[in-house]
Amino acid sequence: MRGTLALAVLSALLLIAFQPAHAQSETVLYSFGNQSGDGEWPIAGLIMDKKGNLYGTTSEGGVYGYGTVFELSGTGTETVLYSFGSQFGDGYEPTSLIMDRKGNLYGTTILGGTYGNGMAFKLVPPAKKSGAWTETVLHNFGSQSGDGSSPCPVIDDQGNLYGTTYRGGAYGYGTVFELSPTGTETVLYSFGGQPDGANSSAGLIMDKEGSFYGTTYDGGAYGYGTVFELSSTGTETVLYSFGSQSGDGANPYAGLIMARKGNLYGTTVNGGVDGEGTVFELSAAGKETVLYSFTDGPSDGKDPYAGLVMDGKGNLYGATLNGPGTNHGAVFELSPGRKGGAWTFTSLHAFDSGTGDGLFPYGTLILDKEGNLYGTTFRGGANNEGTVFKVTP
Repeated sequence: MRGTLALAVLSALLLIAFQPAHAQSETVLYSFGNQSGDGEWPIAGLIMDKKGNLYGTTSEGGVYGYGTVFELSGTGTETVLYSFGSQFGDGYEPTSLIMDRKGNLYGTTILGGTYGNGMAFKLVPPAKKSGAWTETVLHNFGSQSGDGSSPCPVIDDQGNLYGTTYRGGAYGYGTVFELSPTGTETVLYSFGGQPDGANSSAGLIMDKEGSFYGTTYDGGAYGYGTVFELSSTGTETVLYSFGSQSGDGANPYAGLIMARKGNLYGTTVNGGVDGEGTVFELSAAGKETVLYSFTDGPSDGKDPYAGLVMDGKGNLYGATLNGPGTNHGAVFELSPGRKGGAWTFTSLHAFDSGTGDGLFPYGTLILDKEGNLYGTTFRGGANNEGTVFKVTP
């Protein structure tokens, strides 16, 4: 376990070497709205199975207009696996998915459910290829005192779901929860605002010892959000409070990734030298470093709502919601310098590069073994209802 980390009050703002875009190629794999009952406006990222099929959600659309779960094959064929709103008390506006070893899909919805606070669901694939996926409501948030709302999940080897909620809990600032395979929910922690964190909009990551790591959008010592650890025994530690220094990031919307040495990496929507967001590193010793401050200039973007993904060489990849140029978002790469030197920023793709391109990537990207990046855009595409895209090296 990382243990309790001392808060860092000093971070180094590294000089970034700009580099022209590599020979990257972006392909729109699918434009939503191409068929009756299709989903629209995806805000979450994707997952990929062993066969290369992609799975994701759309916040709206589908047969009933409340969002969908979809599959996109390696050949570009899209199938709507489930349309929300098919039964009374169903959820709507689904978030990111996770898949277990049996191919079952799990997720949450921001709204809907019996109490209107969202719900956790399970989708089971059909026994036969021609059958339909079956949805089971695992939990309706708001069913007990101090329960959360608007959840985001992760799963362990025993099939227990863990996640955060943006609101609810004992103090109204959100929770960390556990949901057993049978649907029994336990609130592991209720956020308290300041000096604690508040309003976590991201999922969690788990280390080998069973400790969780995540971010809160608000709260902390300065009110600009936090990075926190929750031990396996339920003890919460604020590892870092944003806003402790000039040029620091503010308001992390996405979750974290952890490198082999225990360093944590993430993004903030606001803050930085120009107030357009940052990419940051938090060392195992508790020192925060701003690796990059977005400028909304011609070579980068702004407002990185998406989280990060790291390849085997330590390069970081992400997306900005807005900017550069036409202000429709971009995909970027950050490469570490030698022996702790300056990181190199490279713009890989600026959206709205041509007719039918996607616009506004919200969700975190995924990376395959060949180094291809996959993601979704909220709008754009042939029908302006969003896309699934691929950026190839």
